[in-house]
Amino acid sequence: MANVIAAIDALTEIILANKEKLTELDAAIGDADHGINMARGFEAVHAKLATAGSDDIGGVLKMSGMTLISTVGGAAGPLYGTAFIRMAAAAQGKTTIDTETAEAMFEAAIGGIKERGKAVRGEKTMLDALEPAYEAFSQGMAEGEDLLRCLELATDAAGKGVEYTKTIIATKGRASYLGERSLGHQDAGATSTYLMLAALTAFAKKYSREA
Repeated sequence: MANVIAAIDALTEIILANKEKLTELDAAIGDADHGINMARGFEAVHAKLATAGSDDIGGVLKMSGMTLISTVGGAAGPLYGTAFIRMAAAAQGKTTIDTETAEAMFEAAIGGIKERGKAVRGEKTMLDALEPAYEAFSQGMAEGEDLLRCLELATDAAGKGVEYTKTIIATKGRASYLGERSLGHQDAGATSTYLMLAALTAFAKKYSREA
């Protein structure tokens, strides 16, 4: 359990480090609060997990998701919170995460976001980073790559997904009101998704060296 809490702490660190960047991106086409809201939410998660009594990964992820829903404003709270809760169900009873479990968690998170946000890929949302990441992860897994390499592939694909959001018109959320004026701007939610995947990959790399 300590490892999954440490991994979530790594997410907190990268969100806090990019708080202003995320808010700036959101200011261009959204409500200018994504970084602020995400930082508040992950700080609350960090505080909650400091006294966590859960004895499995699923319990830690569920607690994190519920905290994000209750503390992150805007659309991001319900979406990321739901993603964490769905991942929790996929990891229930686990004390370690292998490649197969990680793939199931990925798939569950995407399903939750789609259901909660009524969104699909290509609408300039976090799904434009998350779905390509999942596909790259699954492809790596099918080719026999280990968990770290699959995460590296996923992170690279998510980064390309962020770049892709600059080329499409937003059709969801506040950004959709701008129509063609949303072109040229990258989506803040896709960016936070990429950042968290990058943090998880860096954490996994560090953990594999120390193991």
